[in-house]
Parts: sequence; structure tokens; C-alpha cells
Amino acid sequence: VQAQVESGGGSVQAGGSLRLSCAVSLYTYSDHCIAWFRQAPGKEREGVATINTRHRNTYYTDSVKGRFTISQDIAKNTVALEMNTLKPEDTGMYYCAVGFAWACTILPGTSMTEADFNHWGQGTQVTVST
Repeated sequence: VQAQVESGGGSVQAGGSLRLSCAVSLYTYSDHCIAWFRQAPGKEREGVATINTRHRNTYYTDSVKGRFTISQDIAKNTVALEMNTLKPEDTGMYYCAVGFAWACTILPGTSMTEADFNHWGQGTQVTVST
């Protein structure tokens, strides 16, 4: 696995949309978990969404369900996060991360775990204004 590079961040008004992209170089794309995390100023980093590269199963944290969509393009070696109906509380630094396939197993009542992901990008800033 090589370092991830995020892009697509920016500033947008509430209700707007942004599309983030993560360039991921994997020796094999067959069975990994790729995730998006975010960190707002003064807050802990939180998981946003995951996708399993083999089965393309996805997971979303409750606060973004119905608004965000995670997807992968194997030919381009990218994973995207389409963000619609953005809210000011979506503001933060967004990070792409790669982990083993089991990192995508998130049991009911639990949340994504940073420690399950061992390759991280530098992040891209998303700012949503009122």
C-alpha cells in the first residue's frame, strides 16, 4: 500500500455539494477497507464512511446517511466521497485511510475505529458556511 492522496476539498455554503477523491495505490485491490474520517477543530477524529474493495459493501455514520456516498473506481485507483446537502457541522479536515478488510466490519452500536486503519493521507479541508 502506498500513501493516499486526498483532493476535492474546499469551501461551500450550507446545502451545497463537494466531491472528495482519494488516490489509493494498492498492490492488490481485492480485499481492503477504505475509509473516510473527519476531524473538526477541537474535536476528535470521527469515522464517516467505509467501503470494502472486494464486495463494495458500504457503511455510513448516522449523521451522513442519505447525504454522503462512498464509491470506488478500480481503473482509476480512486475512492470518492460524494457529499450533498452539506451542513456547517460537516466542516473539518477529511482523511482517507486504508485498512485490512475486517476494518469494515462495524458491529451495531459501535463505530469506526482509527486503530483499524494503518495507512493515512494528509487530509483535505472542507468548510461549510451558513
